[in-house]
Amino acid sequence: MESKQLHSVIGIWTNVCRFLLAVVFIFSGFVKAVDPLGTQYKIQDYLEAFGWAAMIPAFLPFLASVVQAMIEFCLGVYLLFGIRRRGTTLLVLVVMGLMTPLTLWLALANPISDCGCFGDAVSLTNWETFWKNVFLLVAAISVFKWGNRITPLVTKRFDWLVALYTFLYILGMTLYCYRQLPVFDFRPYHIGADIRKGMELPEGAKPTVYETRFILQKDGVKKEFSLDNYPDSTWTFVDSKTVVKEQGYEPPIHDFSIIRQEDGEDITDEVLNDDGYTFLLVSHQLSQADDSTIDLINELYDYSIENEYKFYCLTSSPDGDIADWQERTGAEYPFCLMDNITLKTMIRSNPGLMLLKNGVIINKWSVNDLPDEYMLTDRLEKLPLAQINAKTFSHKVILVIAWFIFPLLFFSMVDAVWEQYHRKKRLRLKENQTK
Repeated sequence: MESKQLHSVIGIWTNVCRFLLAVVFIFSGFVKAVDPLGTQYKIQDYLEAFGWAAMIPAFLPFLASVVQAMIEFCLGVYLLFGIRRRGTTLLVLVVMGLMTPLTLWLALANPISDCGCFGDAVSLTNWETFWKNVFLLVAAISVFKWGNRITPLVTKRFDWLVALYTFLYILGMTLYCYRQLPVFDFRPYHIGADIRKGMELPEGAKPTVYETRFILQKDGVKKEFSLDNYPDSTWTFVDSKTVVKEQGYEPPIHDFSIIRQEDGEDITDEVLNDDGYTFLLVSHQLSQADDSTIDLINELYDYSIENEYKFYCLTSSPDGDIADWQERTGAEYPFCLMDNITLKTMIRSNPGLMLLKNGVIINKWSVNDLPDEYMLTDRLEKLPLAQINAKTFSHKVILVIAWFIFPLLFFSMVDAVWEQYHRKKRLRLKENQTK
């Protein structure tokens, strides 16, 4: 009696661990897949923390972000459906066996503030991440040890179809979000966000004091300057960085500062309080920017001039790269300087385009999806693209889940019907043999 009860308890525990791991891995893999560039940036943070950044080829962090997202998502789905049990449970145990000591080191050394395991969707401290991984490691050990107790949701005849569709789905999602923009934007610069409100402090909160430092060069000598002692135009801009002078409450948006390249003037308030529309062409590094749509960008600038809209290019590039971009593209729009990390956070495209009005982000486009003359047929006030998209977050969730769940449900129904057909066929054969 006790043996049967123990057998039942182990079976229940194993499947509870299996579904817990499945949910965590699916969610973790999915949020990485919808923001592959964000995952790449986090991997680069890890490499810098280990001191390996200079030794790793530039393409590897992005490749690693894609592979990581696909492995986590596929393992989660395989656990959910109970397919490829031996290989899946072993790989899950290996992943957790590697990640748990790594997150312990992160918690102790604290080289980066957030491990990035759930992207920008959920932020955990390093110690929270470690204890989460300890719990998941226990679950991983359980499903590996008692993997034969996992109840599959499809038969072996159709598990290959579920495995193949899972792989194709997450690969397609990753490539789509890389080429366009993330389907879900968990950052403070999402469409509909009011940048001014994102910069506000709660009443009584002590703000964190930041200072933007500009690195400029003259006669081969590099020096750092602040806004208070920004030099004349004989100095050449090299780089900029934002440093914390005094830690306090940190609002979601804390480093949004636009400095006009021409004269070093801060025009942040001018941009955020403009009642009209403002186009922001965002390129964190012009030397790495995609210049395949330069004609379309120049047409957008001409459109903004014709209709009296403001247009700025925001970058953290040095003056030499800006001059090179102007020469290569014929750009006549004004350039402004901004923090490199802020620009990467604003939009996951280089370059990307944002449309603002009264400090509110009305729309965003990747370099592969810029509005053209067929879309800009009138003034922005009369065009749908200049209105905040009515699709809600829940609408997107339903759509994304439907594209994954419905085909899998269809495969499961086909599997059930096929199994029923063969069962009846076997019964008829057995009846014929007994006659």
